[in-house]
Amino acid sequence: MKPLPMNGPDMPRKPLVLGFAGPSGSGKTTLLAAVLPLLTAHGLSVSCIKHTHHAVDMDTPGKDTWIFREGGAREVILASEARFVLQRAYTPESPELDLDALVGRLDAVDVVLVEGFRPHGHPKILVYRPSLGKPLPAPERLTSLLAVATDQPDHPDLADIGVPLLPLNEPAAVAAFAVERLGMERA
Repeated sequence: MKPLPMNGPDMPRKPLVLGFAGPSGSGKTTLLAAVLPLLTAHGLSVSCIKHTHHAVDMDTPGKDTWIFREGGAREVILASEARFVLQRAYTPESPELDLDALVGRLDAVDVVLVEGFRPHGHPKILVYRPSLGKPLPAPERLTSLLAVATDQPDHPDLADIGVPLLPLNEPAAVAAFAVERLGMERA
């Protein structure tokens, strides 16, 4: 297979983006978490973005950052010597950022692994376990599908999928496919 084109010589280098999509409970996070260290072992710098439809809050009522946010701060950073966390409140004037905007806020890396953002046009690996009884997503919901990682490659739903089938329980094979197919080479 021929790798997807990289950025041209006169274009600023953007990270490659690889998504993991699939029904809830199919193992997207498990696969992404297993592929991540394999890509870093390949010498790639990697960041991750996870999208959720749930109303999550990493803050604790009564703590300083919560008080700042409740006081009206649009962005609050909690910093320590080990890491920092940026919280940004969306408003009608500044709605939820799309995937491209989120990737643009990250430090420069070789690859951004994404869970969620299924309708976005970035390349994706679908995680599909027929034994869960959940239907295969409709083709129009699977834009830019590169492959399907599955534990049942002979399942009839996958007979005419038109992309390579990868062994779900072999993250090294999934990582090797991604490196080859996306032309992931250390920059």
